[in-house]
This record gives sequence, C-alpha cells and structure tokens, in this order.
Amino acid sequence: MDVGPKEDSDQFQEWKTNRDRVVKVLEENGFRYYRGGRVLPLGQAAEEASPEDLPARHRDPTKPTDIDELLLILLKGVRRAMHPLTHRRKGAQALSFSTEYDVQDLLHALLRPWVADIRPEEFTPSYAGSNTRMDFLLPAHGVVLELKFVRDRSHAKKIGDELIIDIDHYRRHPDCTALWCVVFDPDHLLQNAEGLKRDLEGARTTKEGTVHVRLLIL
Repeated sequence: MDVGPKEDSDQFQEWKTNRDRVVKVLEENGFRYYRGGRVLPLGQAAEEASPEDLPARHRDPTKPTDIDELLLILLKGVRRAMHPLTHRRKGAQALSFSTEYDVQDLLHALLRPWVADIRPEEFTPSYAGSNTRMDFLLPAHGVVLELKFVRDRSHAKKIGDELIIDIDHYRRHPDCTALWCVVFDPDHLLQNAEGLKRDLEGARTTKEGTVHVRLLIL
C-alpha cells in the first residue's frame, strides 16, 4: 500500500487503481488507512494512535508520496491557504476569491513548487463539433484538474451537466488518464453533493478511451 512500482513502470497504474479502491472502501465503511498498514476507525482519539498514524488535523502533513496524495493535500488546504490572503496585515490590500479565476490562480500557485510541468488552458480534441480548454494539465502524471466555482443556485443545478460534458472532452486527450473535478461551493448551494459524487466518480470508458474521475467538493 505504501510503496508501489515506479510511475513509469507497466505495473504502476494497476497498483494505484487497487490502492485507491482499498482506501475508498475503507472510508465508505468508517475506517482510514495509515502508513505502515494500520487501519483505524474514523474519529479515532489522538492518544490511541502513534504520531505517524494520527489524522492530519493532529499533526503537520508529511511529504506526499505520489501525485494523488499531493493533490488531496493541496486541494483540501485551499480554504486554509486563502485565509492569510483575505485577512492581511494592517495597510496591506486583502485579496478576494470571488470568481473561478481567483481560485484557479491560487491553486496554480500552490502547485508550482511541486509540479514542474503545469499547462493551463490546454485545448482538448474536438468532440461534438467543439473543443474546450482544460484548467490545468499535468502531463508527466496524466492528470487534468478542472475547477468549477458555484456562482448561484441556478448554476449549482448545472454543475453536473457541465462536468459530464468536460469528462467526454477530456477522455479524448492522450495525456489525460485521471481527471480531478474540483467544485468550489463557498455558499453551500449544491443540494445533493454526495449524489453528484456517486454519479461521476470512477472509471468512465467509451470506445474513445478511459478516464478515472475523482470529484472533490470544497
């Protein structure tokens, strides 16, 4: 679980898929996997686990071991990263994160120290007579990041349809094997976030290709 084959090996994708499946099943059943092979119930008291096994809220994050772990840390930390920028020292202009572009720029800044090749607004192959631009392509990892900012209640109802169209586009890109859909919903306008996750997450396959979709709602 902790140490897999090299990313450029033939076995890496199978190992990664199996690892993600185990972690997801554990979380769905109220457990969390920790390095070293230890499985603990979610909400385990801090004193009942060793420092290496504690949930992130009880300790500083360790260095990510793969791209998925890195993205999960950065994405879940987006709101926390915003705080010192929106609550700046006296006399300094506070930054605002009120649009999709604002959040994209912050995410880009968080990624740059970790990922050497980041390609914003890469075009996808044409599909149904049109093409679209990815928010971020990380070609060395076969990962695309797509961020949606929920603007209002009307837009919240359309997010699922927008993501379905994006998935169909991105599946055709030769460098996209994994798609992280990030929905930033600061006003809690999505009415059925868990239903959206169940509908969209997982391997999406057609004759044009396969993409593994992960949905994270912030």
